[in-house]
Amino acid sequence: MKRITVFCGSSFGTDEIYKEQATLLGQTLAKQNIELVYGGANVGLMGAIADGVLNAGGKAIGVLPNFLRSKEIAHLGLTELILVESMHERKTKMNDLCDGVIALPGGFGTLEELFEMLTWAQLGLHKKPIAILNINGFYDALIELTKVMVEKGLLKDVNQQMLLVSDNIDDLLDQMKNYVAPTVGKWIDKEKV
Repeated sequence: MKRITVFCGSSFGTDEIYKEQATLLGQTLAKQNIELVYGGANVGLMGAIADGVLNAGGKAIGVLPNFLRSKEIAHLGLTELILVESMHERKTKMNDLCDGVIALPGGFGTLEELFEMLTWAQLGLHKKPIAILNINGFYDALIELTKVMVEKGLLKDVNQQMLLVSDNIDDLLDQMKNYVAPTVGKWIDKEKV
């Protein structure tokens, strides 16, 4: 993996460990020579992961919609800042640039980004590993919900298992490096889209 996209909150949240782990993930990516692709902001966990990468000598690429740049949240120390017109274009660009995805704690935006990438994988539009760094059990309830989706017949088990989860950065990166996408598709294939 050469580049990983990280989705995370634009605030720090209430638990200091979120910021600590975001910074550590950034440092770990840099040490493993994996470039960061993220939302381009200098605030919250987004800023922490970018600073972690940059301070450890790594490369950080931000993808930021123009309307957010005008709010002066763009990180000015990035290796590269790519400006786009919309949130949808942002996600598409971030997907195009990366070899895998990690979600850290965040709010609605983080969940929306994570689930769009999972949906694209389920539909066979990409075969990239998608992971959650489950810091302090932040995503426990969400993981349980995905199990309920399987139990209730609304999600295939093989698709639920596409979501890689760990509370340990090294373990999560190892899972991602060894990921093999399921061969079972949904009901369409990429050539027909």
